[in-house]
Amino acid sequence: MLTLDYLQDPGHGWIAADIHSLRAYGLTDKVSAYSYRDGDVVWLEEDCDAGLYIRALQSAGVAYRIKETHTNRDAFVRRLSRFYA
Repeated sequence: MLTLDYLQDPGHGWIAADIHSLRAYGLTDKVSAYSYRDGDVVWLEEDCDAGLYIRALQSAGVAYRIKETHTNRDAFVRRLSRFYA
């Protein structure tokens, strides 16, 4: 079972995805610049990009669970570079 890290701060949330899995599902050109990248990890913004990834997992029959983390401050994700395909 795949564990998806879901990070929320007071203003937004992101789900972490491996860049290799995004490529495998053909999603890299669909992810917006509202998501962020940290090496091989792409933090997918919750409004659209995370949903694209979750739907791809569901279509592929991948079992997953979501592990939620919340911070009351700005999440570190906001300091990362924006994602560009």
